[in-house]
Amino acid sequence: MSGSLNRPVRRRAFVLGGAAAAGTAALSGPLATAASAASFGWSDDGSNYVVDTGANLVFKVSKTNGDLTSLVYRGTEYQGYGGKNSHVESGLGSSTVTVKQSGTTILISVAYGTLKHYYAARSGENNIYLWTNKADTSVSATRYIVRVKAGLFLNDEPDSYTYAPTVIESADVFAKSDGQTRSKHYAKRRVIDYSAIGWTTGSVGLYVVRSNHEKASGGPFYRSLLRHQSTDGGGLYEILYYGENQTEAERFGLQGPYVIAFTDGGTPSSALYPGTLTTAWADSLGISGYVAASGRGKVAGVGISGRDTAYAYTVGLANSAAQYWGSARSSDGWFSIGGVLPGTYTLTVFKGELAVHTTSVTVAAGGTTTLNTIAIASSNDPANATAIWRIGTWDGTPAGFKNADLMTYAHPSDVRAAAWTGNVVIGSGSETASFPAYIWKDVNSGLLVYFKLTAAQAAAAHTLRIGVTTAYANGRPQVTVNSWVSAIPSPPTQPSTRSLTVGSYRGNNTTFTYSVPASAWLGDTGQYNVLKIDVVSGSGTTSYLSAGTSIDALDLLA
Repeated sequence: MSGSLNRPVRRRAFVLGGAAAAGTAALSGPLATAASAASFGWSDDGSNYVVDTGANLVFKVSKTNGDLTSLVYRGTEYQGYGGKNSHVESGLGSSTVTVKQSGTTILISVAYGTLKHYYAARSGENNIYLWTNKADTSVSATRYIVRVKAGLFLNDEPDSYTYAPTVIESADVFAKSDGQTRSKHYAKRRVIDYSAIGWTTGSVGLYVVRSNHEKASGGPFYRSLLRHQSTDGGGLYEILYYGENQTEAERFGLQGPYVIAFTDGGTPSSALYPGTLTTAWADSLGISGYVAASGRGKVAGVGISGRDTAYAYTVGLANSAAQYWGSARSSDGWFSIGGVLPGTYTLTVFKGELAVHTTSVTVAAGGTTTLNTIAIASSNDPANATAIWRIGTWDGTPAGFKNADLMTYAHPSDVRAAAWTGNVVIGSGSETASFPAYIWKDVNSGLLVYFKLTAAQAAAAHTLRIGVTTAYANGRPQVTVNSWVSAIPSPPTQPSTRSLTVGSYRGNNTTFTYSVPASAWLGDTGQYNVLKIDVVSGSGTTSYLSAGTSIDALDLLA
């Protein structure tokens, strides 16, 4: 979609692999190299529409079901593993497939029930532009997968290599003989962290450039599988909707463009990135659900006050039809979010991944909604409350806690994980690093925190807070302070699927508060008070699939 605004955190600009010969549209970027002369156009081999981009790429689309059946770059076939093609979801079945050429653009349209899917090629480019319009739930279409032959690329992210001898969970999480774990789910990245996913040999790169995720769900911090490799090949994904650990309802409508891009070895040109990708050439192609830049608007803010400058801030827009986001400038909080469909949105300011401000904005086609400085109320950031002690930081993530980094690319049983048990003493200097990022009912429930209070502190009631980022099987914390036992809190709304074992802590950030009476404390100065944290729930199974939760921060307020 033109004018996409969901900008990645970081970018590397490389030249795409080869522009066309003279007389065809040049590849984006001033350093694009010349390719040998070729003829741009399409043909029909009886079973497929065959498209020659006039550069180094020739691809085929099945006339029967819209699968991508061949992907030849510089004479090498890249498509296919395990006898499977590249396609929407797991393949659509019998479809109506048509092709047309409009000047320097070829568009292949696939219709399957209410679902519409498109492939576009531009003269002289080594790219395939794709759009998918899912109108309703009558058709299953949650991803596009590019299936790549084995042996063409080295696996440079071994945790996503899915072959290992022992299945340890749900037939998609594996353990090697050395105790390390592998899964296609372990991608390490949030949506906001990447623009393109792929592989490179150094001289040839194959990538999927993501769309702006306008019609996806889960927001900028969502995690899902991005790529995997196994003994018979590899897969690159554009996830259109992924139900695992999902925090939002599915959105419908046109998703794209996302791009299959071949390069001379580097990450695709920044001209293809979601934050800068424009496709004005597609405005007149008749793509179902397509909205040109002229039919979109912008939201701009002059700044955000009340920020903690130690953290990155993100501004998100969301309603039931679309989602967008942009980074706030570190110096003053300025932001600009373009390419937005008309409508009224909830605007959310995130400190890290923690929502600290919300308001409503309305966007009109062709207009800019300009906002004065957004002031984050002190009470909206839990870190502003004065605490007797605090473990972790209030940023909506388990960052800093024991095993937190590892859990985005490994199973909790992985041999690289430190022991999930272990108690914490306030004042030791290692409170956060010693406290486990996750707590499960069947693994490490009953964690203890030891702390001292002054006589004046012990004479008063205090509020204890525990922030969580997600939960599995309704897991939530119940606390015991010395001999005082809290009530069991009600479970918050959280995703119903796996999360903690498939590389994601992203759910709905929730803060549990406990009003601890003065009578609960030990009154003698110098004595250790003991906080016990249990995970309670009647759901879940055993071990790492028992009820569990991910920790954001916990503190005792003054």
